[in-house]
Amino acid sequence: MTSEVLTPDLGPGEKRLEETLRPRRLDEFIGQTRLVTNLGVFMRAARDRGESLDHVLIFGPPGLGKTTLAHIVANEMDAEIHVTSGPVLERPGDLAAMLTNLQPGDVLFVDEIHRLPAAVEEILYPAMEDFELDIIIGQGPAARSVRLTLPHFTLVGATTRTGLLTAPLRDRFGIVHRLEFYPPEELAAIVERSARILEIEVGNDARDEIAKRARGTPRIANRLLRRVRDFAHHLGTDRVTLEATRFGLEQMEVDAFGLDHLDRRLLTTIIEIYNGGPVGLKALAASLGEDRGTLEDINEPYLLQIGLLQRTPRGRTVTARAYRHLGLTPPPAGGTLFEEAD
Repeated sequence: MTSEVLTPDLGPGEKRLEETLRPRRLDEFIGQTRLVTNLGVFMRAARDRGESLDHVLIFGPPGLGKTTLAHIVANEMDAEIHVTSGPVLERPGDLAAMLTNLQPGDVLFVDEIHRLPAAVEEILYPAMEDFELDIIIGQGPAARSVRLTLPHFTLVGATTRTGLLTAPLRDRFGIVHRLEFYPPEELAAIVERSARILEIEVGNDARDEIAKRARGTPRIANRLLRRVRDFAHHLGTDRVTLEATRFGLEQMEVDAFGLDHLDRRLLTTIIEIYNGGPVGLKALAASLGEDRGTLEDINEPYLLQIGLLQRTPRGRTVTARAYRHLGLTPPPAGGTLFEEAD
């Protein structure tokens, strides 16, 4: 199973703590410089014109700040935010109820928007494009269609799987941004900010070590900070030192690249059972006894990002760098092995 520490999904009881650490304004948001700059330009222009912000689509791996940015959009536009998710909107009436309750300028945030049922998505098209809603009143021969005018609002959609969005829905977003994994220096700044809010004393070297092993993900960096604080307490100190940090991360099986047990097992399975690949995701998931979606959404993106895994037309293949990270000797050149670029 995926490590509870390194999964970017929110664990039980984490939502309130994440809200405490969440930036409220755009100038508090660390990282994603191009996105933040462009979004700031778009919001200032919309405010100056007295208009609602155009619809926004934010995509990328979990834990990088999609929900945070949706709340920032609402705060910066002085708007009320209404939060829901694709799986919750099971019927067209569920979405219609939310849309008819919006006030002018409100923000409707739909997480996991790629999971909207087709029937719900159909009524979203005119709502986004023309700010109109078609509803059916009555049943059978007496049924009639009524078109309602909606106030101008901003839909913020978030997804980890842009490939599953239909083209008509994707094309109705005027602002589209991808969130990238964070470099260690930005994660270090996030850890420092979180430590200040949580009143945790953390050394600079410990902060940098946490940032280096946080898989490029702020949510994981904040979680590691809280866990190594516990290990520091176990070692008899209130200050998070480098020694306590390394001890804690070792106990949690988080290695120098931020890989957990499942990451390493995924790589070694491809090497030992499939001779380094290529192997299809379905076969790999069966060999590991893991959910295919977990591997594709949580493990794969980071392994691809840091060059330990390659996705080819024939399947997944490990790189020479993965062999070396695991203490193994890469096979000779000329095979199916993909060498990473230095």
